[in-house]
Amino acid sequence: MNTTSAGTAVPSAASPRPSTSTWLYALLRRIHFYAGILVAPFIFIAAASGALYALAPQAEKMIYSHVLTAPESTTRLSLDEQVAAANAYQGSDKPVAVRPAVAPGTTTRIMYADESLPESTYRAVFIDPAKGQVLGDYPVYGSSGSLPFRTWVSNLHKDLQLGEPGRIYSELAASWLWVLALGGLVLWAQRARRMKNKRQAILPSSKGRGYLRTLSRHSALGFWLVLAMLFLSATGLTWSTYAGENVSQVRQALSWTTPSISKELQPGSSSARGGEHADHSSQTAQTQADSGAATAVSYDKILSTARGINIDSASVEIRPAPDDHTAWVVRELKRSYPTQADSVAINGGTLEVTDRTDFEDFPLPAKLTSWGIALHMGLFLGIANQLALFLVALALMLMCAWGYIMWWQRRPKGERGLGPAPSRSSLRQVPLWAWGLTAVFTVALGLFIPLLGLSLLVFLLLDALLAVLAGKRGAEKAG
Repeated sequence: MNTTSAGTAVPSAASPRPSTSTWLYALLRRIHFYAGILVAPFIFIAAASGALYALAPQAEKMIYSHVLTAPESTTRLSLDEQVAAANAYQGSDKPVAVRPAVAPGTTTRIMYADESLPESTYRAVFIDPAKGQVLGDYPVYGSSGSLPFRTWVSNLHKDLQLGEPGRIYSELAASWLWVLALGGLVLWAQRARRMKNKRQAILPSSKGRGYLRTLSRHSALGFWLVLAMLFLSATGLTWSTYAGENVSQVRQALSWTTPSISKELQPGSSSARGGEHADHSSQTAQTQADSGAATAVSYDKILSTARGINIDSASVEIRPAPDDHTAWVVRELKRSYPTQADSVAINGGTLEVTDRTDFEDFPLPAKLTSWGIALHMGLFLGIANQLALFLVALALMLMCAWGYIMWWQRRPKGERGLGPAPSRSSLRQVPLWAWGLTAVFTVALGLFIPLLGLSLLVFLLLDALLAVLAGKRGAEKAG
């Protein structure tokens, strides 16, 4: 209030209340700043290891060419003979999976359980399909069948070679990547709206210097990367420990899960070891009949039966029945476009089909998940997919580096050290309803993506602490 000379109170001019766009811009800019500073190292590491992983499939082919390739030949031994050669080499007659050679010049892979290897890792014996010669053996991991180098790179990207605790780093990066992408997009839009030359919003400007030039590069590149960042974040979260579990529950509740094949045989059906059709197995299988259910049936007959149902891809895996009450399973492995992921369960004793799944019948969300994972792994579009992922990873690393450079460039002129955080003055005038809505949204989001919620709480506490310290320093200077 002001007063006249007579002491009469006169209302002072009210300070203009900031518009919604003003305080929202300030809020997003501050969150973007803290998330960028504190999470960027995790994103940088994820991008660097991701760039290496994008090239891993090609590197794998070169490093392990001595077991992945064989002299081309017009002849090929039966699958049973190839398995018998691997069994003799391995000293076991119970493979857990067989992947026949996909084309002339490639090898057949027969996999065995090995207690000395980590979970989901098998001992693979590589066979020249023309001669039955063992070319070597290596541990292979997971459904992708990755060999040691690609497995090492994959684990580096996933958990920094630290096991389950290390997965927190990659989940934190995936949790914040979409927030940084969307927040950055809003900040880009605000900046672009003020520009006279809109072209400079999508192409880096070469006119500015220092902070302005770096901001132009960071902003323009971020615009082109936003969709890739959202995609990598979404697909990365599906593999994560905490948010991934919530995603799985949502998919299950909405019936969006990938259909699974039933391997259980009905009671009373002929088993893989006997039955009225057992005499139809090959001579090789008959000589091994006493070795167990998994080797008493011809692999060739199982594969031939599957190809008469829904298996027409060259890239397939045969899973023998581990006991007399389980069916054999043949599934397609082709993740590239067009995807072939059909599977069929077969009674090893009767060669009757007991169940099947067909990719064309999958619900659309299950198909999208399959395609998304293949794209994320660089398998969907071959070398073009891998090159695109490599370039995106390099661009993300540049974005992180430019963010830190801007922080340094924003320091007051003539002073050393790092630049200040964006001003919080506009945040003091955010309406209560907006804070309430933000709090509810943040809690809900934090429950679904726990590491995002916890880290955001850390950011807020850190910001509050810095505000208190700044207030004390101001008071001391004033005193």
